[in-house]
Amino acid sequence: MNLKLKIWRQKNAREAGKMVDYNISNVSPDMSFLEMLDVLNEELNNKGEDPVAFDHDCREGICGMCSLFINGEAHGPDRGVTTCQLHMRKFKDGDTIYIEPFRAKAFPVIKDLVVDRSSFDRIQQAGGFISVNTSGNTIDANAIPIKKHDADRSFDAATCIGCGACVASCKNASAMLFVSAKVSQFALLPQGKVEAHERVLNMVKKMDEEGFGNCTNTGACEVECPKGISLENIARMNREYLFASVKS
Repeated sequence: MNLKLKIWRQKNAREAGKMVDYNISNVSPDMSFLEMLDVLNEELNNKGEDPVAFDHDCREGICGMCSLFINGEAHGPDRGVTTCQLHMRKFKDGDTIYIEPFRAKAFPVIKDLVVDRSSFDRIQQAGGFISVNTSGNTIDANAIPIKKHDADRSFDAATCIGCGACVASCKNASAMLFVSAKVSQFALLPQGKVEAHERVLNMVKKMDEEGFGNCTNTGACEVECPKGISLENIARMNREYLFASVKS
C-alpha cells in the first residue's frame, strides 16, 4: 500500500507544533501500525532527518504506552485494541492518515507524539492501593470468601491499562473512567473496603487538581477504551464518593 501520513511534529513542550506530510510506500497490510512508523523512521534516519518520536513498550496491548490519536480516534479505527495491535489492513491503498498525540491539558506534549501521562501516576499514588501490615500476619487471599460476581466485576475494572484513551476521547478530557476503574477494583473486594472512604476522596481530589474535566455521560470513553471498561464503574465511583463525603 502507498499512504500519505499527516503527523504532528513538535520539537519540545515549549515550541509550537504542526502537521507534517510524509509519503510511505510498500506498506504490507500485515504490518502493525507501529511497524509502519518504524519503517518511516528508518527512511527518515537514512535521509538524516529527525525521526518521529512515539511511545511504545510491550507491543502486546498490555502497557498502554502506544497511545496515538489516529484519524480522530484513540488507538485508531479498530475496537478493543491498542495502537500496537492495530494492523494496516484496516486502511486502504492511497489513504491519508492523520496521526496526533492525545490532546488534554493534563497530558502535555513532550515531543511529537509523546505526551506526559504522569498525572495518572499521581492519581494512583493518591489512593489506588491497599495498605496492609503483613509483618507476621500474612493471610492467604483465597481464605477470604468473595462472591464470584463481585470478583468478576473487580477483575474487569482491574484490566484498565491506564493508556488515557478515555481522556483523549472525552470532549471534557475527563479521567472519570480511569479513576473509577481504579476505585472499583478495590471497592468491590473486602481487602479494599478498609480504606474505601479515603481512597475515593483522595483520588477524585487529585484528579481535579491535575486539571481533568468532568464526566457528562457522552459514553465515548467506553467506546474507545481498548479494554472495554464499563461506564458502570463511574456510577459506582459516584456512589462511593457520595457515601464517603457524607461519612466524613
